[in-house]
Amino acid sequence: MSSDQIVLELEKRDILGKKVKHLRKKGLIPAVIHNHGLDSIIVQGEAKEVNRVYGLAGKHHPIIVKVGSNQYTALIKDVHIENKHQAITHLVLNSVREDQTVEAEVPIHPKYDQGNESSPAERAGLLVLNQAESVKVEAIPKNIPDVIYYDAEKLVNIGDHIKASELILPEGVSLIEDQDFQVAAVFEPSAVAASNDAVGGETEEEQAPAENQDEAVSTESENQTEENK
Repeated sequence: MSSDQIVLELEKRDILGKKVKHLRKKGLIPAVIHNHGLDSIIVQGEAKEVNRVYGLAGKHHPIIVKVGSNQYTALIKDVHIENKHQAITHLVLNSVREDQTVEAEVPIHPKYDQGNESSPAERAGLLVLNQAESVKVEAIPKNIPDVIYYDAEKLVNIGDHIKASELILPEGVSLIEDQDFQVAAVFEPSAVAASNDAVGGETEEEQAPAENQDEAVSTESENQTEENK
């Protein structure tokens, strides 16, 4: 795990429920900190800072959260994002102890031999599709890595694949996924193109307008979060 400390400053929040939409218009994002079974801490933060911290920490890097004179070590547990503008609308954090085993979602990246920038399959003109962007692991906060790698040099021929059990896990980190789950696989480019063409012909007429979907999802997520905080 990176030793860089990421700090997020928040302030106590009095506005709850549907009224939080007025906060967003002011450039503030409502948030909640779940605190070891104690009463949740209802907070808010500047949108610019929340986006910066989420971009740096994701759901795997512990952050220091300051609320007035209080300070917490926390992981970002959930982020509600409005689809239309890809804007964060609500943040859920879990306060953690340094000796407490926690779950985290860590990005997956390929690892190549020195001097290589792609797998043997890709160098041969084949296509490697990553079938997962992240993986759930368990560890104490200081052991949670920023990235988990897989050996991409094993991907040579069509049909070759990497399972979750083959991920390179640092010491003290346990996988909490199906061991047989495929992380990446090799395909023939023409076969993938044909499949994409077939899928592209499907109609979307029966879908509800995107704007209405976004509003419904945002309202539902918001209400659930406020009810469960």
